[in-house]
Amino acid sequence: MKKITILFILFILISSCGVKQTQNALSSGNYDQAIDNAISSLRSNKDKKGKQDYVYLLEEAFAKAKDRDLNYINLWTKENNPAQLEKIYNTYVQLNQRQENIKPILPLKLLNEGRNAIFPFDDYSDKIVSSKNALAAYLYANAKKLMISTDKMNFRKAFNDLNYLNQINPNYKDVLKLMEEAKFKGCDFVSVTTKNETSMIIPVRLQNDLLDFSTFGLNDAWTVYHNNKQKGIVYDYGMIINFRDILISPEQVKEREFVKERVIKDGVKKLIDANGKEVLDEKGKVVMVDDLKTVTARIYEFRQFKSSQVTAKIDYVNLKSSQLIQTFPITSEYIFENIYATCNGDRRASDDNYFSYFDRKPVLFPSSEQMIYDTGQDLKAKIKNIITQNRFRN
Repeated sequence: MKKITILFILFILISSCGVKQTQNALSSGNYDQAIDNAISSLRSNKDKKGKQDYVYLLEEAFAKAKDRDLNYINLWTKENNPAQLEKIYNTYVQLNQRQENIKPILPLKLLNEGRNAIFPFDDYSDKIVSSKNALAAYLYANAKKLMISTDKMNFRKAFNDLNYLNQINPNYKDVLKLMEEAKFKGCDFVSVTTKNETSMIIPVRLQNDLLDFSTFGLNDAWTVYHNNKQKGIVYDYGMIINFRDILISPEQVKEREFVKERVIKDGVKKLIDANGKEVLDEKGKVVMVDDLKTVTARIYEFRQFKSSQVTAKIDYVNLKSSQLIQTFPITSEYIFENIYATCNGDRRASDDNYFSYFDRKPVLFPSSEQMIYDTGQDLKAKIKNIITQNRFRN
């Protein structure tokens, strides 16, 4: 009974908090939040006496929201400003959607008054269609006007307007064709090349990999990178990957010899007292203890090592003015290392994390070309980071 009482009190507290939040939203003018809260609470057990506050709040919030929206529409209509057409359309959509959200939970009873809550619904379909058509015509005309310019930013604005137009009114006139044109003319085209200023040959596959921007995973809707210039495209910027220096160390095998000693558990043995007798526990059984043993091993360790370092710089160039915009120096390294070991004695004398070295064998050193390519993978990641943080146009 005590648990039931506590649960009932908790339920009352939670319910009162929900009503309070809805009241606060209503009094602060956040009518749609109040409506959402009330609808959510009335989806179940809507006719219960404990839900009456929500019914009153919903009735009041709906009336105030509708009155506010219609006043705004009236004001915007009187202004006769095409820039307000989107607000008018969206507000009509909002008025209609608010009604659709309430319909599933109707009717709602007001028990003390013996009536149903009143929600004066209107048919906004004609208003939605007419305001959408007016907005579509405005967006279309404005986009066409923007596209007369040679400014790429205007083409981007036109694309955004056309894209929104296509969402609210698909296949409107030649919108899809205009979007394609605006997208092309609004893009910055970047020509990407490599330049070898070292005395070494750059692996072809590394150059191809660095120039394959489809693998960079860059998310920039308005910048297109080409490693081969295409006809009909005027390139805005150039990105030059200059290889300045390549260093490759000699192949090295370093050896070292050391002795390890360790006390280990080598099974169990009977516990013997000072008199040479077996020690018994309280049940009369012989006490068994760890049989500790000192083991030694002479370890011969071999370390294969080879490293490479590529130094480069990335030049951003404005191709229209032939001006260097910015330079980014980068250095990448790659280290090949293989450690293996043998031992004379008991290998258990070595540290546990060292055991894997005893199972390894010597391997062939990677070629210099492979080392340069592997270094280039880190170089590619750094180039991507430079591009991500330093756009050609903000």
